[in-house]
Amino acid sequence: MANMESDFSPGGGASGSVAADADFGFAFDDSNFSDRVLRIEIIPDLPESKSDGDGCSSIADWARNRKRRREGVDVIVQDEEQVLNCNLPDTEDGLAYENQDEEAVAMIEEPLSDDGFNLNPAGDDDDHSNPSSQNMDFSTVLRVRNIHISSPILAAKSPFFYKLFSNGMKESEQRHVTLQIHVSEEAALLDLLHFMYSNTLSTTTPTALLDVLMAADKFEVASCMRYCSRLLRNLPMTLESALLYLDLPSSVLMADAVQALTEAANQFLAAQYKDITKFQEDVLNLPLAGIEAVLSSDDLQVASEDAVYDFVLKWARNHYPKLEERREVLATRLGRLIRFPYMTCRKLKKVLTCNDFEPELASKVVLEALFFKAETSYRQRTLAAEEANATYHRFVERAYKYRPVKVVEFELPRQQCVVHLDLNHEECAHLFPAGRVYSQAFHLAGQGFFLSAHCNMDQQSSFHCFGLFLGMQEKGSVSFAVDYEFAARTKPSEEYASKYKGNYTFTGGKAVGYRNLFSLPWTAFMADDSIYFIKGVLHLRAELTIRH
Repeated sequence: MANMESDFSPGGGASGSVAADADFGFAFDDSNFSDRVLRIEIIPDLPESKSDGDGCSSIADWARNRKRRREGVDVIVQDEEQVLNCNLPDTEDGLAYENQDEEAVAMIEEPLSDDGFNLNPAGDDDDHSNPSSQNMDFSTVLRVRNIHISSPILAAKSPFFYKLFSNGMKESEQRHVTLQIHVSEEAALLDLLHFMYSNTLSTTTPTALLDVLMAADKFEVASCMRYCSRLLRNLPMTLESALLYLDLPSSVLMADAVQALTEAANQFLAAQYKDITKFQEDVLNLPLAGIEAVLSSDDLQVASEDAVYDFVLKWARNHYPKLEERREVLATRLGRLIRFPYMTCRKLKKVLTCNDFEPELASKVVLEALFFKAETSYRQRTLAAEEANATYHRFVERAYKYRPVKVVEFELPRQQCVVHLDLNHEECAHLFPAGRVYSQAFHLAGQGFFLSAHCNMDQQSSFHCFGLFLGMQEKGSVSFAVDYEFAARTKPSEEYASKYKGNYTFTGGKAVGYRNLFSLPWTAFMADDSIYFIKGVLHLRAELTIRH
């Protein structure tokens, strides 16, 4: 058994062996090349399942009826006399599957041992001690198919069959292995068996490939899972199919062989709903797997992470009206997709009092976010880079419509705030010839303000230049008299140098600033030797003080 474990690649298939790639299709169901007979007993589907005769003409049909596939294939390996459950504690190489809903379950029937000892408990001909046999109605076999099989070929492709055939069955001239399956599983099992000989499938429809994929998962034929996954990946992806691929049974989703398919489904959904505000109602109706795919994307186009937080709460409240269930899904699934370090401090305060989160979790994510905000820009970029290959990108910035800022607020001796806005060279380049980028809102004396960077023409309209403006969010008829100063880091000192000072009495929706902050044409500002880009980043600072 130890040798077998080293020879198998994860999920089955002898890695590097001739058997893994050879075509033995000529030997399928041929007694001349077989050492066993596989007896397939077909029984009716479960009452709530659609029969095979009705079929599934589309992915939607398959999804509606996939419950029958989740029920699993009960497998019985038997001779003609007795039944032995191979999950006996003292059977070292026996199969010990716990979840019968996801994996095949094997039972072995053996003749009496050489010394005449019956391996079954005395008189227990019906094997009532075996849970699987109690769940099966052995008397309702609709039909039987006998297929000649080669145990080495099947064992080379499947750890399930390897364990089955090395489970201590006595040598005899003819050994029968009986699998009892539902009607809806028949075609998939036959396709799977043929694949194990030939490394190819004749079926190409999505529903049939999904059936074979499920069967391959149950019987641990990883090479077939990879094959089905590749064919499904090459088919046109739709919203329906993407959601289905992400909602396959957990045993299938966790298989390495299916990761490329699930990743393709994730990417499709992320691209489909990249602009989450444009498709807000559609995204709100997505199931959990779909919303996870959308919110996992770094390219999500959203105003700010505050908006992501609000959206997650709205989705969770719609889909999980019970508080206990909502807290569970936020703690284990959706909370990981909110990038709290990029939320504003005002919104983080609301997280601490939000009843949807367990208090301990809320404190943890807010504290982590505040520590991240306190880090230097270099350390923040390092933390983001370390998460590049991680499942959850807590410290990776999305494509926010409003750029995050760092804010330091003072109450005494005067109400004042210092705001830091960083823009990289690429972001600035995208502003040409007449673009603008806005910062997230920040607050002073309870009033919301924002910064906006522009590419515009200078006052004489002779060349493009970089401008910076300060605006106040609309909020009634309140007016604020503010002293402000714009500064930028410059080479070689890398210290902030003041670029513009002014004062202005703001009313709702008004903005003030300087059209040519650096007194340079755009080309000189963006040049490789520009003194304003330090390691590719433009560091801007705005200082606001309430005038009394």
